[in-house]
Amino acid sequence: MAPSLPPTRSRIPGSGLAKGLAVTLRTMTRKSVTEQYPEHQPELPPRTRGVIGLFEENCTVCMLCARECPDWCIYIDSHKETVPPAAPGGRERSRNVLDRFAIDFSLCMYCGICIEVCPFDALFWSPEFEYAETDIHELTHERDKLREWMWTVPAPPALDPGAEEPKELAAARKAAEKLAAAQEASEPGPEGNA
Repeated sequence: MAPSLPPTRSRIPGSGLAKGLAVTLRTMTRKSVTEQYPEHQPELPPRTRGVIGLFEENCTVCMLCARECPDWCIYIDSHKETVPPAAPGGRERSRNVLDRFAIDFSLCMYCGICIEVCPFDALFWSPEFEYAETDIHELTHERDKLREWMWTVPAPPALDPGAEEPKELAAARKAAEKLAAAQEASEPGPEGNA
């Protein structure tokens, strides 16, 4: 015996066309909402990924961002500089000094890997999105422009009120409390001044 086939619905010719026209008619009767972009700036979500801002003071030229970038769109140049000893009898140290930090946004795929791997918090997402150029070669932005975008980075969200205090803040607070207690103990009281 042959297996029975499920019953088929009879299709009305042109039913798909009628459904499509119904959707079109419903859409035509609604009022359209047009964003007047250049005159009115759009409301962006608070942590929008626009461009990458550079906080140059935190950059130690470790090159992690450039090495981890899958597009190889970060260009860093630096030189070594000798720093005199901090105390007499100490030894001189050398440190890297940033000469050039550039990102080619025509290659960048905005994955954020460079921001995640930066151990010194030198790179941040900025919500800026108006950086189009007429020539693709002008999409390589140097550190001056990246620093300019850094000042548009929004503040991080506040910590959860029930969250544990960060270790760094707890250690700093304890040290300040110890110092204040030591100063109070070393100060003579009002009867000691007579």
